Amino acid sequence: MVDRRRILSQMQAATESVAVAPTAPAAARPPKPRTRMMRQYDLVERVRSYNPATNEDLLNRAYVYAMKAHGSQTRASGDPYFSHPLEVAAILTDLKLDDATIVAALLHDTIEDTEATRAEIDQIFGPEIGALVEGLTKLKRLELVSREAKQAENLRKLLLAIADDVRVLLVKLADRLHNMRTLEFVPTESRRRIAEETLDIYAPLAGRMGMQEMREELEDLSFRTLDPEAYAVVMQRLDALAERNRNLIGEIEDQLSNNLRHKGLGARVYGRRKKPFSIWTKMERKSVGFEQLSDIFGFRVVVNDVEACYRAMGIVHTTWPVVPGRFKDYISTPKQNDYRSIHTTVIGPGNQRVELQIRTEAMDQIAERGIAAHVFYKEGVGSPTEFLKRESNAFAWLRHTIGILSESANPEEFLEHTKLELFHDQVFCFTPKGKLIALPRHANVIDFAYAVHTDVGNSAVGCKINGKFAPLSSELQNGDEVEVLTSEAQSAPPSAWESLAVTGKARAAIRRATRTAVRDQYAGLGRRIVERLFERAKIDYADDKLKGALPRLARTSIEDVMAAVGRGEIKASDVARAMYPDYREERVARYGVKKGLAAKIKEKVIPEPPKGPPAIPIRGINSDLPVKFAPNGGAVPGDRIVGIVTPGEGITIYPIQSPALKDFEEEPERWLDVRWDIEDTAPQRFPARIRVENVNEPGALAQIATVIAEHDGNIDNISMQRRSPDFTETTIDLEVYDLKHLSAIIAQLRAKAVVARVERVNG
Repeated sequence: MVDRRRILSQMQAATESVAVAPTAPAAARPPKPRTRMMRQYDLVERVRSYNPATNEDLLNRAYVYAMKAHGSQTRASGDPYFSHPLEVAAILTDLKLDDATIVAALLHDTIEDTEATRAEIDQIFGPEIGALVEGLTKLKRLELVSREAKQAENLRKLLLAIADDVRVLLVKLADRLHNMRTLEFVPTESRRRIAEETLDIYAPLAGRMGMQEMREELEDLSFRTLDPEAYAVVMQRLDALAERNRNLIGEIEDQLSNNLRHKGLGARVYGRRKKPFSIWTKMERKSVGFEQLSDIFGFRVVVNDVEACYRAMGIVHTTWPVVPGRFKDYISTPKQNDYRSIHTTVIGPGNQRVELQIRTEAMDQIAERGIAAHVFYKEGVGSPTEFLKRESNAFAWLRHTIGILSESANPEEFLEHTKLELFHDQVFCFTPKGKLIALPRHANVIDFAYAVHTDVGNSAVGCKINGKFAPLSSELQNGDEVEVLTSEAQSAPPSAWESLAVTGKARAAIRRATRTAVRDQYAGLGRRIVERLFERAKIDYADDKLKGALPRLARTSIEDVMAAVGRGEIKASDVARAMYPDYREERVARYGVKKGLAAKIKEKVIPEPPKGPPAIPIRGINSDLPVKFAPNGGAVPGDRIVGIVTPGEGITIYPIQSPALKDFEEEPERWLDVRWDIEDTAPQRFPARIRVENVNEPGALAQIATVIAEHDGNIDNISMQRRSPDFTETTIDLEVYDLKHLSAIIAQLRAKAVVARVERVNG
């Protein structure tokens, strides 16, 4: 990223060379003079201008009710408090919203800040408006920039309130916009926090809803507060550029209009310059100076229909040279926020780069006002929420984001996913059948697979991009055709995928599948433990009987009980007592060993296990049970083994000769009878540890490592300790197939002249 100080110094130096009056930093601006409050008839006329069928009586009653409710309350600026809901309502009339939304804007602070109640508002204005006002009241005290968990939980509340009625979002955004316009009157310590939360949450949310004008104003107001120096410098450069090119915009507009008209195509052409925040972020993102930006001015070509859009593009491209790589067709592939336009850049009049956006009138309305451009106030559209479900992709994104609420394990996950999707641009890819999949930039095949369907993502094992095999971590580009290869053998994805995935949906699904797989492992282990105990106690086990005992175990399902037993949270004997209150547990000595276990281990006495139910089979680390091996020595097939249940961790496998078993002598309920169950067709390596005392001479370690490598052993870790000037003690963690394999390596090491002694370590 370009150095911020360098950008500012370059821009300031360039500005000083242009005779333009400097703009004072925003923070030092004097307070704006107070404007006249909008009168009742002004409000009614504003609404009637776009909705002749407006309910004037409803608007008048709401105006008077809100004015009386707020009474003599004042804002930080000294203005009557009632001026704030009035300005919010005015912003929403600019968006041409329905009567209920305008009334909710007038009343949105009454429940919170006055003696008004929901019941009273329902009675006077109806339950629809009452529900809108209550939804806004719940969001009144959101502080989205705070501790991460609180920020995340408040964002949940915001989106859940929007889920009930999207107009809550529109009023909330208008409320925030007016607060940002009057931010200069807020205490300094609160000003930065409000600007940060606006830039982090509200501006991107407005953009995702397609409300570009509101997004740009929110961003610029936040930018002016958070970085007044940078804002002032960018404004100075823009003013200088406008002065230098005073007539250029008009000339380009005229030439474009004339060229289109001569070809028989009527169009409305208008130019506008980009906003300071947009320019600043592009300079930082591309590490360029102000002079290197070629698209500070943009032009909109607005025509009657879609066919005319492509005709206009053809006329422009045959009149002026096209800048390669700057063409995008968002009409055939709209953005997720419903934005549709053709983007192209040409070398226009005066050899100036001219960025064009070609669209219809309807597209122009949606580009500026987003979901607010959908006509809520006409007859027969139904509720706004139901209408947008049918008509708006932006609202579909919002519903998808709210859907993640049920998939996230905690608020921080949800915040991470939502912020990620708020800020990312898009890349468009296709399935082999031609279905369009929109993803954030830098997304990979894993994200694509989960966008197609969660089951496809969970079972993905490979992919083809444009017909060629590629890794699942491959970053996708616009226009890629992606085929995801799946396998029924894979029911859950590797947990490492979570760090590779970009989209919130993929990360949440991977995390959920991983949790489910681990839970299934514990439930499988718990079921085996319970069934073995019942078999040993010679009592009958049945799921139906356990179902009746669930309340006594404080669990809601049989799987919950089994998983709790597997994790060590519930004892199998507790399950038996819940099903059979008369059950009495009999403590059985492990392998005929009770108090004298430690002594017998030292004497290498390995008693025969008592006859009873079959032992639990151990297949290795990748089995369907939560298994790990003794931390200081492991265990290998061929060893006599015993399992120790550790709460929350599963089974730890120890060789029967392990001295560590004496630590569990007084906890017989944690001991499990286990046995090896290894498939010859799929050999696995298992952990073991050896201690080698070797001569301290050059090449000794190399000889030891060579023996292990030649016998197909794998060294996992080595530690060395000098015991005397002539000898070194080397402890080696290695992986072998079984006891026979380990014994062969030890025998070959003993044959080496540099090795004085070798022994296996039993942890």
